[in-house]
Amino acid sequence: MSRQLPGHHFMLTFTVPESLRRFIRSHQRAAYSALFKASSEAIKKLAADGKHAGGDLPGFFGVLHTWGRTLEYHPHIHYVAAGGALSTKDRTWHSSRIDFYLPVKALSKIFRAKFRDEMQAAGLIHEIPPDVWETEWNVNCQAVGESSASLKYLSPYVFKVAISNNRIVKVENRIVTFRYKKSHSERWRTMALDVMEFIRRFLQHVLPTGFMKVRYFGFMNSNCKVGLDTISGLIELAYGFDVEQPVIELEPWQPIACPYCGGALKLRAIVLKNGTVIRPG
Repeated sequence: MSRQLPGHHFMLTFTVPESLRRFIRSHQRAAYSALFKASSEAIKKLAADGKHAGGDLPGFFGVLHTWGRTLEYHPHIHYVAAGGALSTKDRTWHSSRIDFYLPVKALSKIFRAKFRDEMQAAGLIHEIPPDVWETEWNVNCQAVGESSASLKYLSPYVFKVAISNNRIVKVENRIVTFRYKKSHSERWRTMALDVMEFIRRFLQHVLPTGFMKVRYFGFMNSNCKVGLDTISGLIELAYGFDVEQPVIELEPWQPIACPYCGGALKLRAIVLKNGTVIRPG
């Protein structure tokens, strides 16, 4: 999404049962694609229901995330969705409630059913433990107000890998020690793993070649014939043009500092991938 839309937004997270993770890890390209397709179609189906948004053209984008804080395998998809949907029948914006977008239990059932259909079509259904289809799949949906908060949360997952160098404390005697934080805690902890176990955990998060882990749907898809300017105008019209655009406050510039000692650094040169050296001034 190139810019923020007016109105309220929601973050949705689609996860799978633990018993399905081994299968997904062994069939990443097919399973990841099926996760995107099943979850996005679940959102579209319920958004079109008149009991909810009641529009056949919602707008949302998703990011595939596969790792936990200690590099364990935990595939799930985060979505940011505009709070409502466009109806192509009456060309009006149908807003959702500020505190409610779509029912998570219904999303969960549709998500599970559509993923099963995808695996059936791919000829992989027999490799999945039968209890997976009897387990409730977890879907979370929460209001985030204007979209910048959710974008700030998701942005690290777009460009970062499972673990950065500054979290690795030391590598000694075939033991890798790294830092991590538990959920809902700001205290750093350390974990020590055998080097081969560390490599195994890290490599399971390498995506298949060319796989796109960020995808856009509905009116946020670049192929949509309805532009974002039109959508923005229709949202404002639905609100009686009484929609305040969020004010973005830029953080003050911070001098470049060493990630290890905290000392100030001075930019000497930038080396491009082709070997070209660019020096300031």
